[in-house]
Amino acid sequence: METNELHRGRLIDHIHLVVRDLPASQRFYEAIFKALDIPLGGTGDSYFWADELFVSTAQSEAAQGELTGRVHLAFQARDRAAVQAFHQAALASGGRDHGAPGERPYHPGYYAAFVLDPDGNNIEAVFHGAATRSAASVKVTF
Repeated sequence: METNELHRGRLIDHIHLVVRDLPASQRFYEAIFKALDIPLGGTGDSYFWADELFVSTAQSEAAQGELTGRVHLAFQARDRAAVQAFHQAALASGGRDHGAPGERPYHPGYYAAFVLDPDGNNIEAVFHGAATRSAASVKVTF
């Protein structure tokens, strides 16, 4: 049996978005993931995934024929330059501006940008400023 590893955050195990136009969504997410240095995990005829995010068509087995509603997803960025690169990549790949890169009042050092993906989901990249992480991720091995 092959050993597999998953890396997960502390609260969210995974998110599943069901989209109208998979190729448009894949172009958009591949561009922003490249800007944020997040590798694409895999693809299939009716889905693609990266880390905790799974994106599929309504025809995928997991979607059961239903589109998801509008959601807000925030991806962590390693620095302010990555937030800016995310915003540029999103706009160049079919996203619409929903808040240019800049400081936000949520806490000191919160630097973020917001875009709407091809399905109208509010997608954010955020750099939390100078901070110390206890770990890069939670590693699950099975």
